[in-house]
Amino acid sequence: MADKRDYYEVLGVDKSASEDELKKAYRKKAKQYHPDLNPGDAEAEKNFKEVNEAYEVLSDPDKKSRYDRFGHAGVDPNAGFGGGGAGFGDFGDLGDIFSSIFGGGFGGFGGFGGGQTRNPNAPRRGSNIEARVNLTFEEAAKGCHKTIDFLRIETCDVCHGSGCKEGTKPETCSECNGSGQVTTQSRTPFGVFQSTKACPKCNGKGKTIKDPCSRCKGVGMIRRSVKLDVDVPAGIDVGNAFTVRGQGNHGANGGPQGDLYVIPNIKPHPIFERDGYDVYCNVRVTYSMAVLGAEIYVPTLDGKVKYNMPSGTQSGTRFRLRERGIVNVNNPAIRGDQYVTVIVDVPKKVTEHQKELLKQFDEEYIDKPKNDATGYNESANKKKTIFEKMKDVFED
Repeated sequence: MADKRDYYEVLGVDKSASEDELKKAYRKKAKQYHPDLNPGDAEAEKNFKEVNEAYEVLSDPDKKSRYDRFGHAGVDPNAGFGGGGAGFGDFGDLGDIFSSIFGGGFGGFGGFGGGQTRNPNAPRRGSNIEARVNLTFEEAAKGCHKTIDFLRIETCDVCHGSGCKEGTKPETCSECNGSGQVTTQSRTPFGVFQSTKACPKCNGKGKTIKDPCSRCKGVGMIRRSVKLDVDVPAGIDVGNAFTVRGQGNHGANGGPQGDLYVIPNIKPHPIFERDGYDVYCNVRVTYSMAVLGAEIYVPTLDGKVKYNMPSGTQSGTRFRLRERGIVNVNNPAIRGDQYVTVIVDVPKKVTEHQKELLKQFDEEYIDKPKNDATGYNESANKKKTIFEKMKDVFED
């Protein structure tokens, strides 16, 4: 036992780690070293078994307590501590974890059950996967048809999932005689304990492969690059995803495929900004248009629309175009609004004639704010008290 690594070190956690922290660390390590993701890698397979052993002990309160007190001897069935030698078949939580990581889509290590070993040759659903799609602002707002590229685990097209070389078949495991389970007995100071666990030779499958498939190296699964046409729903936003059913990883033993979650990357727009399902933009107008009012054209997702801007419109004024925004991705009958902010454009260059006209305009300015050499008109910006307002009434 001296050559065994510390279980906490194996999972990369502290002794004070919570149950959730242990489970999270286990998922990460199990996925990293899973033989189906590292075919033919003996070191990865060794690490995978080490991670399983560590989590089996540390996730069980009784075993963890004995391990913390006595180290590896506390959970060794031959050391007299009543460890029981429980295999993966006695540890129910492993099956749930492997389902969440791989969706049951891998062979060889999926047969964990609560109290009894599940059938390792039963059909298992493939795991869900993710892919990304690049969209313009308009494509996300209105929906579109796109072709995406992603990697997917599929049934080997040479051996059709058997893992065997063409013309050969799996052989019945000589260790467990095809049952996938072996029974062990451990003698302790408290008596003889008997336990059942997955067969170490066939990994619980009941069959062994003498001549592995040259394509998948006996795994039965391969990783392939896939192109798929998808319909992007109108109204999708950053942080959302849409599901394509049955396009995830292939299942094992004839099980169904998982699902594909498509996550959008949306390119910013030079004019529009989005807030939920509402759209915002700015429109620049001339000074004379703002003063006199004008019929202006506003860009929208549906093209330009006319808007009658009233006279005296101030820079920064915002008006709303109802239902000119983005449709609700969950209910296309609902659509957001568009908000347009008016920016009055002040010219940097004017002709001499324009200067004269502006001076004449300035001289005839009604309610002109006093902010020149004669002083700042503080009274025009100061709020009057109730007594000052009453004084003005009586003076009139």
